[in-house]
Amino acid sequence: MIFPLEQLVQFNDNIYEITVAASRRAYQMAKIKDPEIDANYGKVVCVAARQLFNKTVNYRIEEKQ
Repeated sequence: MIFPLEQLVQFNDNIYEITVAASRRAYQMAKIKDPEIDANYGKVVCVAARQLFNKTVNYRIEEKQ
């Protein structure tokens, strides 16, 4: 799996938000040793980004109180 570059180019929302979301998702996947990482040659950030762009995984911004 390669990084979903075409989806990134077409992304119209806040690029910073999805970058942070992908980073955090990649960290989660690495911590639990998700088998999808091994299936994609260890490319954890690519897998995380693909999940976000395909809306397999959703994210939201939480406001600090």
